[in-house]
Amino acid sequence: MARTDETGQDARHASPPGTTPPVRPPAEGTAGPGARMPRWLPRAFVLALTLYAVFQLGSWAFHQLTGLLINILIAFFLALAIEPAVSWMAARGMRRGLATFLVFIAVLVAAAGFVTLLGSMLAGQIIKMVEDFPDYLDSVINWVNGHFHTELRRVDIQEGLLRSDWLRNYVQNSATGVLDVSAQVLGGLFQLLTITLFAFYFAADGPRLRRALCSVLPPARQAEVLRAWEIAVNKTGGYLYSRGLMALISGIAHFVLLEILDVPYAPALAVWVGLVSQFIPTIGTYLAGALPMLIAFTVNPWYALWVLVFVVIYQQFENYVLQPKLTSKTVDIHPAVAFGSVIAGTALLGAVGALIAIPAVATLQAFLGAYVKRYDVTDDPRVHGHRDRGSGSGPFTRARKLWASRPGTARTGAEGPEEGSR
Repeated sequence: MARTDETGQDARHASPPGTTPPVRPPAEGTAGPGARMPRWLPRAFVLALTLYAVFQLGSWAFHQLTGLLINILIAFFLALAIEPAVSWMAARGMRRGLATFLVFIAVLVAAAGFVTLLGSMLAGQIIKMVEDFPDYLDSVINWVNGHFHTELRRVDIQEGLLRSDWLRNYVQNSATGVLDVSAQVLGGLFQLLTITLFAFYFAADGPRLRRALCSVLPPARQAEVLRAWEIAVNKTGGYLYSRGLMALISGIAHFVLLEILDVPYAPALAVWVGLVSQFIPTIGTYLAGALPMLIAFTVNPWYALWVLVFVVIYQQFENYVLQPKLTSKTVDIHPAVAFGSVIAGTALLGAVGALIAIPAVATLQAFLGAYVKRYDVTDDPRVHGHRDRGSGSGPFTRARKLWASRPGTARTGAEGPEEGSR
C-alpha cells in the first residue's frame, strides 16, 4: 500500500529531497508575480495627460483672449452694419477700401460732434451750478433759520466743510485714483482702435473673406454660408438704420419740447435723448430722460415734471405706433423675445451683449424661418382669441346645461313664448 501524507494525497507526488517544488500556474483571473503591464495602459495614461494639458492650455488661452474675442465680435457686427452703405458705394465704381474709409470718417465726425456738444453742455452746467451754489446755500440756510429758529451762517458752514476729515479723505482718494482713471481711458482708447481696425478690414475685405471661407466648404455648404451672411447683413444694417431714424424723430420731438420750455442746451439734449434711448436697450429711455429732467429742474421744477410726462407719452407712441412700422421689414421680432435676448446678452457679454443681442436674434430667427416649414392655420375662433361658447366645458357652462335640462325649467322655457304671444 502506498504512503500518503497528512492531506491524504499520494506520496509519489511529493518532491524528492533537495529539489525545488514545481510552480503551479496561477488560477484563471489572477495575476502572477511576474505578470507584465498591458501595452495599451501607458499609452492611454499619456494620452489622458496630454488631453488634460491641452484642455487646461486652451482654457487659459481663451481666458486671456476673451477681451480680444469680444472686440472682434463687436467689429464684425459693426462691419455688418456698414456693409450696405459700403456695397452701395462700391457698386457705383468706388473702391471698397475708400468707401469703407469714407463711411468710418462720417461716423467718427458724427461721434466727435456729439461728444463735443455733450461735453460743452456738461461743462457749462457744472460751471453754472458752481457759480449759483452760494445762492442755493443761502436759500437753504434762510429756510432752516426761519423754520427751526437757528442762527446758521454760510461762513461757518464753509469753514466746517473745509476743515472736515471727510473732505480731506475725499481729496486724497481722488488724487490716488487719477492714475486708475488715466489707465482706464488709455485702455478704452486702445480698445476703440482695435475695434475700428478689425471693422475696417472686415468691411473692406468682405468679399475676400467670404471667398476664403467658402473655399474650404463644399458647394452646398457654400450656398448656406452665403445665405446666412446676407441675412446677417440685412438684419444688422436694418436694425442700425431703423434705430437711427427713430433716434432722429425722437431727437426732433424732444428738441421742440425743450425749446418751448426754454431749457438751455436744447440741441445737445435732444441728440442725447435720441441716441441713448434708441441704442441702449431696456434702460436707455430712463437714462435719456434723466438728464433733460435734471437741467429743466434747474430752470423750473415744474418743467422737470412736464419733461417726464412728455417722455412717458412719447415712449408709448414709439412702442405702439412708430416702432412697429419702422421695424416690420428689418428686425421684426416680438417685444418679449427682444427683451429676453437683451437680458441673455447682458448675462453673457455684459453691455456688449445687450447691444448686439437684438440683431443677432433677428438674424437667427430669419435664418431659421427660411428652413422651417409653415402650414396654413385652421379657421378656428380660438386662433383669433375668441372662445367657442358652444363647446365650453367650464363649471358655469355645465351648471347652465344642468339647469336647462330640468323638467320644470324646460316647460317654463317652452311655454313662456306661447303665453307671451297670447
